[in-house]
Amino acid sequence: MKRTSSLLLTAVVGVSLTLTACGTSSDSGSSDASGNQKIGVILPDTKSSVRWETKDRPALEEAFTNAGIDYTIQNAEGSADTMATIADGMIADGVTVLAIVNLDSDSGASIQEKAAAQGVKTIDYDRLTLGGSADVYVSFDNTKVGELQGQGLVDCLGDRPANVVFLNGSPTDNNATLFSSGAHSVVDATPSITIVGEQAVPDWDTDKAVTIFEQLYTAADGRVDGVYAANDGLAGSVISILEKNRRAGQVPVTGQDATVEGLQNILAGTQCMTVYKSATEEANALAEAAIALANGEEPKTTSTSRDDVGGRDVPSVLLTPKSITKDNVDIVFEDGGQSRDEVCAGQFAETCTAAGV
Repeated sequence: MKRTSSLLLTAVVGVSLTLTACGTSSDSGSSDASGNQKIGVILPDTKSSVRWETKDRPALEEAFTNAGIDYTIQNAEGSADTMATIADGMIADGVTVLAIVNLDSDSGASIQEKAAAQGVKTIDYDRLTLGGSADVYVSFDNTKVGELQGQGLVDCLGDRPANVVFLNGSPTDNNATLFSSGAHSVVDATPSITIVGEQAVPDWDTDKAVTIFEQLYTAADGRVDGVYAANDGLAGSVISILEKNRRAGQVPVTGQDATVEGLQNILAGTQCMTVYKSATEEANALAEAAIALANGEEPKTTSTSRDDVGGRDVPSVLLTPKSITKDNVDIVFEDGGQSRDEVCAGQFAETCTAAGV
């Protein structure tokens, strides 16, 4: 998403990176041309997906540095209490805009309430905080993500009768609800598919996912022909159980985030698809919105997102996700989402060559 020149701040004094004891942090020492504006971003964890530290953080750092804006980025490491502590510290330190990826809506809403009381503008990044008060929501069209996953699974299964298991993301993540809803809208409308099991995975925990899927697989007496896995991490958990039962590659599995592992599984034939969401595109959209708010301007939005808990429509920037299969995996490499060298390293070198990658 291109920035307009009116949003770019011009005077860059310098950039320094700092590590703090509370989560993982990076801070910029730059100042901008219009005052002591500072943007804070709190990422959720390092376990639900590798994307937060490997993709979002560097993309956000680059976006804010290029704009000459003072910033701090920290990671809550999966703890709502830690996120609240980080938020209090950022507010006390003078951030004028605070963006969070909430761990759950209740704790996220509490953070936003405190921020608003101090005159700090807030942004929901990637996940909508239900009952919150964010000034804007920046994410991908998450219902569309689920629709792509559902359609990918249907395409991978073909017309044959199939028993399908749904392994959903965390029940406290509104995105997981949207992913599942979108996938169901496609899968439920496919007469050849029967859903034989469904369960959410607390906190997107991949270790818990292994146990949960194995239980679902056993409950179905192993008669599972396809799996909706909400992201690549959960897909990896599913594949480990399929390998244990010598069925990896025979049972299509969906994913999301186009991680290195997910792409390797796709190229190896053990995962049928993933969904690519450009971290750079999302980070740039967040930077544009944050800088606009810092300047007292209205961020440019593309739509609204309904928050039924809060009874409001949240101004939103919703980006377009892409479905990735073995046939178009190059899209991720060409966009810079992952490195071909990293995906095709070691034992996957021959796999990539065989797939024409």
